[in-house]
Amino acid sequence: MCVSGKPETDFSVVIVTFNSQGEIVPCLQSVRRELKGTSGEIILIDNCSNDRTSEVVRAAAGGLEAATIHFELILNKENVGFTKALNQGLRACRGRYILALNPDTELQPACLQAMRGCLTADERIGMVAPQLLNPDGSVQPSCRQFPRRPDVLVEISGLSRLFPNSARFNRWKMGGFEHDSRRFVDQPQGACLLFPRAILDSVGLWDERFPMFFSDVDWCRRVKASGFEILFEPAAKVVHRKGASVRCNRARMIWTSHRSFYHYFKKHENKFSFVNEIFGAILLLTGIVRAGAAMLSSGFSKANK
Repeated sequence: MCVSGKPETDFSVVIVTFNSQGEIVPCLQSVRRELKGTSGEIILIDNCSNDRTSEVVRAAAGGLEAATIHFELILNKENVGFTKALNQGLRACRGRYILALNPDTELQPACLQAMRGCLTADERIGMVAPQLLNPDGSVQPSCRQFPRRPDVLVEISGLSRLFPNSARFNRWKMGGFEHDSRRFVDQPQGACLLFPRAILDSVGLWDERFPMFFSDVDWCRRVKASGFEILFEPAAKVVHRKGASVRCNRARMIWTSHRSFYHYFKKHENKFSFVNEIFGAILLLTGIVRAGAAMLSSGFSKANK
């Protein structure tokens, strides 16, 4: 999977941007600090942003090169979707360890070394995720179990919100887990994931049939199916600001998420597959309702400005 003919490096950091001009500089600065004392590269793929993201990134690149970090910028001529863009970066990487990182994150001091330490300490571990923090320093719940079809009913009925700490009614989102202790998990959020290149070579690229949502869930499931564990390490901390590009396109993101949820079940829940069509109809219907509500809310907000 690594590009042949290029020297190997310690870390490859792969970042996909879209309209990230207000977020990417703190992210890159934190990566530069964390790569100090190692050999590393940053591969940034911009998905045809219509703001000043590419200009901001180019301006920041000089400081990265001065710190002996190889920097590669890939400018897509169209928005090909998060997953396809991420795979562009994964194909280009040459690091022994690969960090898939969102542009709306900031690595906190010693984060990268703490995560790598987990991988080198236990060969069973195929991937490590840090503790995510909100900008105010509070813990951001980020770990989930793999979703099952009954979780859809629990979500749309509102039971998971009524009983957020319940292991029964909020099983999927790990109700009751405080995210303050190290443990093996099914699926941490894909905002920041570190894994050895050997895992990528073994498991393969991310599935581009999931353009944005559930590609991380699918990949985590494939990692575990290959016999590896996924570790949540709270000693490694990352501030996650939850991207502006998602907030600005909320209706479309809701619809895309619901469609991907349906495709996830079709791929992984093969027993009684006819049931998938029932849950698919539920997901698509609720997706239409939620996306419509988001569009109305956005319209009212703009009208009141």
